[in-house]
Amino acid sequence: MIISDRNVLVKLVHQLRATGNRIVFTNGCFDILHKGHVEYLRRAKHYGDVLIVGINSDTSVRKIKGEDRPVMPLESRLAVVDALKFVDIVVPFDEYTPVELIKLIKPDIHVKGGDYQEDELPETPIVKQLGGKVVIVPLVEGYSTTSIIEKIRRSHGVNCG
Repeated sequence: MIISDRNVLVKLVHQLRATGNRIVFTNGCFDILHKGHVEYLRRAKHYGDVLIVGINSDTSVRKIKGEDRPVMPLESRLAVVDALKFVDIVVPFDEYTPVELIKLIKPDIHVKGGDYQEDELPETPIVKQLGGKVVIVPLVEGYSTTSIIEKIRRSHGVNCG
């Protein structure tokens, strides 16, 4: 389910929590969905009952990844992640970090990939302040959107640097 209205999101999360559901939140660009993303999201779901995935807007992705990203527009990224059977709610966000979403969702568990350290995440303090826990899950080796894009560019003779 894709939810863009934050008021609707807050009401739904409140209802889910009131019925005893454990809320898991994660976020990312999910520019070109690959096996690493799928495994990461599958692992994230194991930490609770409801998996909410925040997806960076196109503007936010450009700030993080550079002007040539995203490859796929937000609407496509939302639809593809939403199609995964273990993802319950997908929410776009325009901010550089998901801190504002975390304040609204108040996840029990905030999951990030193994390319991050808990103490370097800007959202760690707010997750803990709200009573949640940060969990770092290992990456699936050999899968990276950036490396996929570079491989495509090399195969088409486009300079990657």
